Amino acid sequence: MDLAFGAVVLFAAVVALVVTLAFLKLIVRLILLPLLLIKFVVAAILTVVVGPVLFLVGLILAAVLAAVLVVPLAPFLIVGGLVWLLVRANRRPAVA
Repeated sequence: MDLAFGAVVLFAAVVALVVTLAFLKLIVRLILLPLLLIKFVVAAILTVVVGPVLFLVGLILAAVLAAVLVVPLAPFLIVGGLVWLLVRANRRPAVA
């Protein structure tokens, strides 16, 4: 019987502690709400300013990466194109 009573008291103490901490957290958040709003406004402004810059940097990096991949493959593309032209030129036209 004593063990069950101890468990109930411990559970009640934990519930009281959780409720108290939740109440304190709510008070702190209400006090700091203006700072949180300022943080969101500053983050939105930075996103509007930095977003296009990052987009341009991404486009430049994509162009550089495409050039890095195409330049070594250019001889193979040229040879493949010439072979395709030769094969197409030697093909007989289809008779209707």
